[in-house]
Amino acid sequence: MKTLGYLLGAFCLFLFSQQVQAEEVSLKMKNGLTAMGNLELAEGKNLKDDGVVLFVHGTLAHKDMAIVSAQRELLNEREINVLAINLTLGLDKRTGMYDCAIPHTHKHRDALTEIGAWLDWLKAKGATSVTLMGHSRGGNQAAWFEAERSNELVKKLILVAPQTWSADKETASYKQRYNTELTPVLGTMTAHVKAGKAEAMNKGVDFIYCPKATVTAGAFVDYYTPDAKFDTPALLASIKKPTLVVGASDDTVVPDLPKKMGMIKQDNVSFVMVEEADHMFIDFAGEDLADQVAEFIGVE
Repeated sequence: MKTLGYLLGAFCLFLFSQQVQAEEVSLKMKNGLTAMGNLELAEGKNLKDDGVVLFVHGTLAHKDMAIVSAQRELLNEREINVLAINLTLGLDKRTGMYDCAIPHTHKHRDALTEIGAWLDWLKAKGATSVTLMGHSRGGNQAAWFEAERSNELVKKLILVAPQTWSADKETASYKQRYNTELTPVLGTMTAHVKAGKAEAMNKGVDFIYCPKATVTAGAFVDYYTPDAKFDTPALLASIKKPTLVVGASDDTVVPDLPKKMGMIKQDNVSFVMVEEADHMFIDFAGEDLADQVAEFIGVE
């Protein structure tokens, strides 16, 4: 019985030690909104000596969605610290998936400012090395940040099934999803912005994944005005740090990623494909993804 009691006590102590390694954190942005994050330190690791992965989620998503929560756990198992963040998307203390019923004021480029703020937060907490990692749209935003606002704290980038883009692809996707032409809607919203009505709400507008949404003209124009920077592979030429791009063999969201990456010839950029994986890297594909991340970061 004494042995059993000792084992139970040791197990409880182990669980407690794991719990104190993980905490929900918050950061007040300069615009007054508070962003939420989960900081999870691997057992025996710290920010100063061991670095951290800063993980940015995909479109309208969050830090607790399946792929992010799975990678948090899997990377911790591989002795890697992780800070997974929620982009505010214009909301205070936002959690969970963005509710399409809530008016949209957020912009794609807002993420760049928020990534920078979280890097400042990590530096203040003692971090000396960050691997910036993003999934899907978050991969594009991570790459865009590094291309335009390179931060010395970021040592490496990992882009997981990052967003690809072309004007024709965007127009066709909008038409297929909503049976509506994008060009006239964008034209109307652009006219509102030029007339000084960027912050005015427009109802019944099809926007990202949200049909008949309420959205500001400024937000719509930011997401839909053609810009080659929405195409993640096109950003790589402006990135000089070691970068790993991970594709999924069965990805139907960015199926053109392998072809586009095949055209990239940079010594600092590596491209790997996870087999039997879709865009969300579920189950064993998640393990394979975590292995690729650990190998790239240099964890033995």
